[in-house]
Amino acid sequence: MNTSKQVKVGVIGVGHLGQHHVKHFASLPGADLQGIYDLDTTRANKIAKQHKTKFFNNVNDLLSICDAISIVTPTTQHAEVAEYCIKHGKHVFIEKPIAKTVAEADHLLSLTKKNGIVIQVGHIERLNPALLALKDFELRPKFIEVQRLAPYTVRGTEVPVVLDLMIHDIDIILSLVNSPVKNIRASGVSIMTNSVDIANARIRFENGTVANLTSSRIAQIKVRKLKFFQRDMYVTIDFLLGLTEVYRAIDSDTKVSNTLVTAPLDNNGRHRSIVYEKPPVKKIDALRLELTNFIESIQGNAKPIVDGEAGRDALEVATNIQKMIIEDIH
Repeated sequence: MNTSKQVKVGVIGVGHLGQHHVKHFASLPGADLQGIYDLDTTRANKIAKQHKTKFFNNVNDLLSICDAISIVTPTTQHAEVAEYCIKHGKHVFIEKPIAKTVAEADHLLSLTKKNGIVIQVGHIERLNPALLALKDFELRPKFIEVQRLAPYTVRGTEVPVVLDLMIHDIDIILSLVNSPVKNIRASGVSIMTNSVDIANARIRFENGTVANLTSSRIAQIKVRKLKFFQRDMYVTIDFLLGLTEVYRAIDSDTKVSNTLVTAPLDNNGRHRSIVYEKPPVKKIDALRLELTNFIESIQGNAKPIVDGEAGRDALEVATNIQKMIIEDIH
């Protein structure tokens, strides 16, 4: 595709999150928003008027004038809607998770390869500013601890907490570790729904890294924290506060700037210090950046930050965790 040509895009599903897709596509320089489709015609008409775009009663009419579609439907509909769009030659952005099952995800990936389609998955936490602040550090975590807790709300409870909340952290961890999963241990409980509401998983990777994840939608306050250790470095991230802190052990004669340093410590004949750093966290709109990346990927100017393969891999780990918890409960 012409690298400067605007991408004609449509949005299917304009609920809580979908309305924000519409808002951004209406103003992104590389995007030409053609319209929206949703089964809730009253809401869709309201969103369309609000962002000066068109509501389509027939999804085929929308597809006929688009190059790409953003799919923001319930998870159970992701695979069906995405397959229909891909078979019509449309690039697709799918909100996480990519599909309900790994088999569905594999089928979508096969279709995209056959049709030369860009597929991107909305794992938005990969673009959290607090995580992006670490881009200049060499990251090789050996142990990772993650907590993602939220007060109970009805929205999102149609899927287990593993696929609703924990999958965010699974995707982040897979991108940080970059090693095959060796084994998984998991447990969980149902409290408010017929699904799993609290889950814990311990993932061991082939390279020896261990990750411990806890997710809950039965909490008093929101908590989204990630900590990890690696040789000579300890990192803490608070995704909600947008705070990233790095503690590094360095030789005392190493030149550093804008950091707080402890007194030198003797370690096997080496004089070392612990350096505290607070890398700057730039305020960005993660969804806008994500959708910009989608448009630029279609234009050939970038690659999807979370492509279909990454979305599929996160789903596979999540479904394995969910399956293990269900087997343990029963």
